[in-house]
Amino acid sequence: MTDSVHNNGVATTGNTDVIVIGAGLSGLVTATELTAAGKRVVLLDQEPAASLGGQAWWSFGGLFLVDSPEQRRLKVKDSFDLAFADWLGSAQFSPGADRGEGPDRFGYRWAKGFVEFAAGDLRPWLHAKGVRWFPLVQWAERGGYPAGGHGNSVPRFHVTWGTGPAVVEPFVAAAHEANRAGLLDLRFRHRVTSLVVTDGRVTGVRAEILADDDAGRGEPSGRTVTGEVELSAQAVVVASGGIGANHDLARARWSADAGRLPERMLSGVPDSTDGLMLGVAADSGAALVHEDRMWHYPEGIANHSPVWTRHGIRILPGPSSLWLDADGNRLPGPLFPGFDALGALQHVTTRGDDHSWFVLNKTIMEKEFALSGSEQNPDLTGKSVPLLLERVRGRSVPVRTFAEQSEEFLWADTPAELAAQMNALTAATDGSHGHVDGESLAALIAARDAQVATGLGKDPQVVATAAARHFIVDKAIRVSPPRALTDPQDGPLLAVRLSVLTRKTLGGLWCDETGRALTPDGDVLEGLWAVGEAAGFGGGGAHGHRALEGTFLGGCLFTGRTTGRALAAAL
Repeated sequence: MTDSVHNNGVATTGNTDVIVIGAGLSGLVTATELTAAGKRVVLLDQEPAASLGGQAWWSFGGLFLVDSPEQRRLKVKDSFDLAFADWLGSAQFSPGADRGEGPDRFGYRWAKGFVEFAAGDLRPWLHAKGVRWFPLVQWAERGGYPAGGHGNSVPRFHVTWGTGPAVVEPFVAAAHEANRAGLLDLRFRHRVTSLVVTDGRVTGVRAEILADDDAGRGEPSGRTVTGEVELSAQAVVVASGGIGANHDLARARWSADAGRLPERMLSGVPDSTDGLMLGVAADSGAALVHEDRMWHYPEGIANHSPVWTRHGIRILPGPSSLWLDADGNRLPGPLFPGFDALGALQHVTTRGDDHSWFVLNKTIMEKEFALSGSEQNPDLTGKSVPLLLERVRGRSVPVRTFAEQSEEFLWADTPAELAAQMNALTAATDGSHGHVDGESLAALIAARDAQVATGLGKDPQVVATAAARHFIVDKAIRVSPPRALTDPQDGPLLAVRLSVLTRKTLGGLWCDETGRALTPDGDVLEGLWAVGEAAGFGGGGAHGHRALEGTFLGGCLFTGRTTGRALAAAL
């Protein structure tokens, strides 16, 4: 690379093929696909080097795979046709998308391409890079709706052995190798503030150089500006992620039809997921689409050992807990734990609440609770068989730590005592309007327990929970035996306060089938491309209105690979 200095004191850099903005998973995949084709790349990120890999490093590492060897060993019958039907049932694309018409036409193409990828190249491609999977496939989001509606028809959530860090690692290694070969210039602490547009074509970026910072991975870093730089290239790729840490922006864009996101929320992403780059691209003529489509979670709990601001962890629940709103009423079916997270969230926000509750007991917690995130799963992240056996025995250390240290885990011997603690917590911490009546809670638990005692029952959640135990993995490690919540052998009652946890942006920069950014008129904005969450995981919205779980990491991989290869061929 060669540098020079303008009279205005802004350094300029030329002689590169592509600038990639964002060193998360999608940016790394794009950059390494380009360098594998012999292209020269500058990779920019506003965070310190410790955060290389971005948000994906913190993930559970779940991947949506279709008709995999792991599924077949468990006698799960899956296919592209079934998976794509599930995808369409969840996405609910606008009419005409399948005919190449309307605002969802590119999202539809990316969705179909991704499901083909998940049923084909995804697993062997990663396997060749050394990635492996936990053999017990999970059922992350069941849906519970009739055929053609939201949810997975079969388990497809393949947890990576090593979780998120193991997904990121081969691409980090490839990036370092490309850097040693002189093809990849890694530049941290560079925050892009504008795109350079020449005769209608994006030809580079302007960026602030931020002061060095020794912040650890995911920790907030400073924003002191020490200089500016202008870089030129034949193409620029936006891989900057979504808006999850920008709560004001998330509230502003949340669909009015689903109420309002509350003032008190938790963040499931580091502070750097601020959405600023999306605005920069829009200011240069790129179209943002489906900005009101988001995938946040209602099952968040405050991290007892936070890394970033308002750091929250998501509970990945089994189906046995009662899910109650702020006033102690059961959420309507099929809004049961693990069935429809976005539907449950919209129920909470439409009511105007900032919390809901899981009510269960100690045995259900030990059997059914898992926590999202690489750092909350030391057995899988550390590839430790002894720790994994402890999990199977219901002795998950992270879950027990939350149960002991979190003020949001409330224990009691009776429903009346439990309701009193629930009301005391919300009055002390958020002053919300919710109030749980002790007698009503006791009656609700008694009615549920009577259904379980029949061995059959008509309660939809009780029936669905019993059906879940027909799947060998659920019976072994995810779903408790059907017993009364008040059964003495299962320990005290437990209530867990759940908060809204921001996470994913489903809309983004509108792109064609190769990742080229489009203008509001649908024309190509030459020189600008987008991948990952910044592109709505493909085309500005590959998920439509809602997603199937396990598809976010895969979407970063797919868009990075597809766009990286298309861009390399175009240069």
